[in-house]
Amino acid sequence: MSVSGGQPSLRPDAQRNRNRILTTARELLREPGDLRLNAVARASGVGQGTLYRHFPTREALLAAVYERDVAELVAAAPDLLATRTPVEALAAWFERVGAYARVKRDVFAALEAATWRDLADHSLGPIGDAVELILRAGRSDGSIRDDVQARDVIVLISWLSRLDDDELDARGPVLLAVLVDGLRAPRPTSAVAER
Repeated sequence: MSVSGGQPSLRPDAQRNRNRILTTARELLREPGDLRLNAVARASGVGQGTLYRHFPTREALLAAVYERDVAELVAAAPDLLATRTPVEALAAWFERVGAYARVKRDVFAALEAATWRDLADHSLGPIGDAVELILRAGRSDGSIRDDVQARDVIVLISWLSRLDDDELDARGPVLLAVLVDGLRAPRPTSAVAER
């Protein structure tokens, strides 16, 4: 299993089917009970044969759902930095972390321990790189503390996947805002005195 998305190139119609299956599976993960492949195929509007060509097992489908979420989360970091300040990019990236945490929790709950540990191990590098990209930009412009490393941020946000949906909705945004504020570089005392 690779979070790098190392899949062979697909025909456009096959890629559309794969994307539709992954999107549907991600949505169905939120529903109670086990994720069933025939329900995913039906809700995706594809035949079971098409689903099995892309994902021969339920575990392969769940792993792909998780890997796609990781890839989208990682890809968001440079995009956000291109249009926002580092602190604004970090805050916006944390909003995406909340959605990622739900998927991670649901996928890992549905997989055997050995499989989800492998997925988690493979995602730490790319996610850490995305966090470091934002932190480095903030350190460079002086807006983010220079004593915080990507691993520190990952440890702090890891609790999100342990929350149920209601608590994640209620507490997640506030706690992530507190984290963003804690990552801001302290303002020089002279700037505070000038106010």
